[in-house]
Parts: sequence; structure tokens; C-alpha cells
Amino acid sequence: MDEFKITAQRYGKRKVRVLRVERLSDGTHKIHEVDVAVFLDGDVLPAYYGNDNSGVVATDTIKNTIQALAQKHLGDVIEEFALTLGDHFLAKYPHMTRAVVEVASRTWDRYIRPDGSAHPHTFLGGSTTPITKVDMTRSSVKVESGIRDLLLLKSTGSGWAGYPRDEYTTLPETTDRILSTQVEGNWTFANRSVDFGKANRAILAALLNTFAETYSPSVQNTLYSSAKAALEAVADVVEISFALPNKHYLLVNLSPFGLQNNSEIFLPTDEPHGQIEARISRSA
Repeated sequence: MDEFKITAQRYGKRKVRVLRVERLSDGTHKIHEVDVAVFLDGDVLPAYYGNDNSGVVATDTIKNTIQALAQKHLGDVIEEFALTLGDHFLAKYPHMTRAVVEVASRTWDRYIRPDGSAHPHTFLGGSTTPITKVDMTRSSVKVESGIRDLLLLKSTGSGWAGYPRDEYTTLPETTDRILSTQVEGNWTFANRSVDFGKANRAILAALLNTFAETYSPSVQNTLYSSAKAALEAVADVVEISFALPNKHYLLVNLSPFGLQNNSEIFLPTDEPHGQIEARISRSA
């Protein structure tokens, strides 16, 4: 008997990129571009232990399936596309017990002409990356969505004071500073019967409104307040995670040049940066 045992495995295809041009009846176009990964788990161990590949769906087949199903099913709501892919692979291959589908969407905003009208088929690259992950078996499904690359900044309405000080502390306390972050957020839905598009828009609106309108005594407080507002806005979300790097803007000392800096000139710095992360769930 072999003394070694495979205790977990998955395989699949990553970085499958596909773009669909949706041609609308009024002559305008919509762009749907995604980066997809699909992983499968099931009765494939004979391929690892020997030369029996009869249970292994070729990753090229996985890639072709993603591209073919995109023609009909890739649209505004990436969660629905991910669910369609997961359903397909579990239905097509009875020996597969689990499918994990990850989708990242590139956003394209329609170009607005100088006269204010929208161009029918010219687009500008958006600044955010909506994401989703569907993890399903034949008896369960978990849908987790989120967003990456959401760069935010407010030039006041933030402070940082009251923290411990020791012999290595040089940072001065302040009640008025720039707050900037590049949000990475993930939220888990209670089930698959959700209006995902509406829910994602409500979560993003809650995040932006909290960031803009609420004084921030710390990035930690802004993170919690944003997550709380999102959970209050969308009952179908059971928990939410945020990672908020603190992208520092440091006040420049202009006194050597005989100038006074009235919170006008700052040095943008990316490294090192503070990293604040938390997961917030509904109380039992």
C-alpha cells in the first residue's frame, strides 16, 4: 500500500479572458469583459496515482466552455454567469463533485461627447474591478462577491489622535488629514436567489456615502462604519470583509524656503503603508 495519500486536490483553468460585445436594438453596444477561473474536484485521483486520465476534463475544454457560454450568458451580472458555469460543469460531468468559479470584470464606461451625448460604441476603461466567487456542490452553493481597485480620497474630514506614544513615535497627532485608500472588499450572500446587481450597487453606495459623509477618527472606524452601513442596506449579505490600505499623504515642510504650508502641499507615498483589514458578520 502506498504510504502517501492525496488529501485535497483541485484543477482547472485560470486567466480565461473573454469579451462580449452586446449589440442592442437601438444600435448602441455594451461591453462585457471578464477574467475567469474554473476549478473542478471529483473522481480524478487515478490520474495522480497512475496513467488513468478518464476522469480528467481537459482544461482546454474548460476554456472553450467558458467562451462558448459567454455568448448567451455573459452580461451585466457576473454572479449569474459564474452560477451558469458551475451548474454546467456539475450537470455535464456526474463524477465531478465540486466546482469553483471565479470571475473578475473589467469595467468600461461609455464615452460622453462634448455635447453631453453618449457615444454608441466608444468606451473608457473604468477604475474598479468587480469580482465574484461561486463555490458549489450538488447540495450547496456559496456566492461571494466584491470589488478591487476602488481608489478613494478625501482631503479633510479625517484625523488620527489618541494613540500610544513611546520613544519610537514621531508621528504628530492631527484632527485634519488626507484620507486615501484603495478598497478591496468581499461580501457573502445568504443564497443564490438574490438580485446581485441591486445588492452590489447598494453596498457600493453605502461604502461611498460613509467614506464621504462621516468623520473618520481612524481607518479602523471607517472600515467598520462602512461595513455596518452595507450590512444594514442589504439583508441578503451575511458578512463582509474590507481591506483598507492607508495611502499616506505627508505634509511637506516648506519652512526652509520661507513658506508656510497651510495643509496645501503633500507628499504622496505608497510604501510603506498602513494595512487595516477586518471581517464583520451579523450578530447571532
